Amino acid sequence: MDDIDAWVWWLIGAAGLGIPLVVTAMPEFGMLAVGAVAGAVTAGLGGGVVLQVVVFAAVAVALIAVVRPVAARHRAQRPQLATGIDALKGKQAVVLETVDASGGRIKLAGEIWSARALDTSRAYAVGEEVDVVEIEGATAIVV
Repeated sequence: MDDIDAWVWWLIGAAGLGIPLVVTAMPEFGMLAVGAVAGAVTAGLGGGVVLQVVVFAAVAVALIAVVRPVAARHRAQRPQLATGIDALKGKQAVVLETVDASGGRIKLAGEIWSARALDTSRAYAVGEEVDVVEIEGATAIVV
């Protein structure tokens, strides 16, 4: 340990934590690596071993405590741009064949779809505009 300064050991530790970050894609390893870099900076500024470990722990724990919940919320958000059948929900369609609880046909986004009414007691006449509330397989559920 006398041949290499403490800050170099911290940087080696940070690089060592970067390897499992890349292999496992677990961001916690990256946060620990940033903590190790903070320990290296503390060592480079002349801080003692105890202070280096405290700075490492404080930075790593703070990052895990702050960044993980933010990342989890970000991951849980629905995408801003709906694609596929999700993009059709909420769209208006025109009834081509009477739509009731047993079926019918609509023109939705330029295509002809089979459809059925959400309200089983309701029937929609030809030419009427309906709103798509759900897509089940190849059938649009409309109101």
